[in-house]
Amino acid sequence: MELTELDKKIIRELQKDLPVEKCPFARIAEKIGIREEELLLHIKRLMAEGIIRRFGATIYHHRSGFEANVMVAWQVPEDRLDEVGEKMAGCSEVTHCYARITYPDWPYNLYTMIHGRSEEECLHIVKKLAKATGVNTYRLLFTENTFKRTTMEYF
Repeated sequence: MELTELDKKIIRELQKDLPVEKCPFARIAEKIGIREEELLLHIKRLMAEGIIRRFGATIYHHRSGFEANVMVAWQVPEDRLDEVGEKMAGCSEVTHCYARITYPDWPYNLYTMIHGRSEEECLHIVKKLAKATGVNTYRLLFTENTFKRTTMEYF
């Protein structure tokens, strides 16, 4: 499907933070130059067509008490990758779960990002996932410093 210029304007505004007010879509519609009802119809169409998948809130995990996070690189047998990936993705503490290719000196093919209140809590979650899936070969990559954290901007 080809996006119209109006679709792009709408997406450009929706990828920003919503105004914290009683009628945030009215403000967005005014900025774009259309009526709120028209904006909402466009948003519904974009969702029905799968262009917009969902609306979500970004929580700043450090401000909310989640001080630790770890990316876990798992070595999963290829024939179990979908099964294990779906199981790990279903864990509420996992915010990202990706399958990637392996390399001769890096045999890890599944990656999960886990957030916790402490490194110990993260380790507890990792052990829980290992036990639930039977996957015991993994590497822990705790975040040491954040250089950039943004939401994707498409237009």
